Amino acid sequence: MAITGRAVLAAFAGMLVVLLAGSAAIAVAWTVLGVLAAAIAVDVALAPSPRRVTLERDGDTSIRLGETARVALFVGNPARRALRGLVRDAWAPSAGALPRTHTVAVPGGERRRLETELTPQRRGDQHAAGVTVRSLGPLGLAARQCTHTVPWSIRALPPFHSRRHLPGKISRLRELDGQQVALVRGQGSEFDSLREYVPGDDVRSIDWRATARREGVVVRTWRPERDRRILLVLDTGRTSAGRVGDTPRLDHAMDAALLLAALAAKAGDRVDLLAYDRRVRAQVRTHGRGSRIPALVQAMAPLEAELVESDPAGLVSTILGGHSRSRQLVVLFTDLNAAAMEEGLLPVLPALTSRHLLMVAAVGDPRVTEMAAERGSARAVYSAAAAERTLGERRRITAELRRLGVEVLDADPEHIAPALADAYIALKAQGRL
Repeated sequence: MAITGRAVLAAFAGMLVVLLAGSAAIAVAWTVLGVLAAAIAVDVALAPSPRRVTLERDGDTSIRLGETARVALFVGNPARRALRGLVRDAWAPSAGALPRTHTVAVPGGERRRLETELTPQRRGDQHAAGVTVRSLGPLGLAARQCTHTVPWSIRALPPFHSRRHLPGKISRLRELDGQQVALVRGQGSEFDSLREYVPGDDVRSIDWRATARREGVVVRTWRPERDRRILLVLDTGRTSAGRVGDTPRLDHAMDAALLLAALAAKAGDRVDLLAYDRRVRAQVRTHGRGSRIPALVQAMAPLEAELVESDPAGLVSTILGGHSRSRQLVVLFTDLNAAAMEEGLLPVLPALTSRHLLMVAAVGDPRVTEMAAERGSARAVYSAAAAERTLGERRRITAELRRLGVEVLDADPEHIAPALADAYIALKAQGRL
């Protein structure tokens, strides 16, 4: 049972009557209290039971982060008396649910549709906490209340901001594949066709046997190899929890991974996903042809950085033991943290680079670069020295990784996704993938 504001106002009015009663105040007070209590009891008795209310849901089940979803709640009243009151559809604060409460008036035997808009503030699954129905009595003094469990969840998917770069990168792929006219034809490793030599062609492409059979010089043309495997590896350990700007490093890595996955799918390559820290957090394997982007997005959505130190040896063992045995491109999204790299990843890299082509993609913090250039006060100089030391360690780790045959990409959040796509296209052009 719940007391309404109208009952409180009635109690105050009764107090005024008691004050004006003079010597009969005590008797009047008991009379007012009894009348008010009786009125509340009658009001509660006449209020329709909130337990009998039927509740059903319908609406969106997934959206991209930053967009708004709509979830409908159908409130049914099987009783004869009309249901008047409030309905609170409760969600977690991060779900951004509006409005929080609905005023309802449902005649007997009918139902009404209530709509809640959700704008999630974080990636992952948002679950409904419960629906509280408050049924008011005819006098509006009191209400009967009950909370129902009406399951529903909304999955907030990664926003994929870098998709704006996709048309330009696909155009470059088509130029590389010879599907559009280009000034310089891209080189791959699969034979495509023969054509006559034109000035500017690489003389190494001349097919001397075909030339001997014809009157003119003939060159071979090549196209990038297709149906190659790419493994996207997200490090979900503690270093991925660090924020670059207002966004965790893991989210920036996901955005870059999605652009690369979409581009590789257009190129005819197969893309797998592995999220790992000390155990496998998510895994998507491609079987047969066709885009797996929706599956990748769904697998990334609930991922969160774990505040544990990653296990590089376990990661390498998982890659070598559970994925394609043929040579593939492994893109590891991690941070170029000197301590974590030297103690964990660097010693186990040879086992991975001997089997696969490895690329390390790291999201740098532009604020560190800004700090390195600051001057003007003692504090600024100390900050600049610390930032320069951090940048120097990243350069040293980058050089060490390249010495071991690893492709390294270190860029800020704004440029990491397009730079990774460019690196992938360059590998296709060089015939290394």
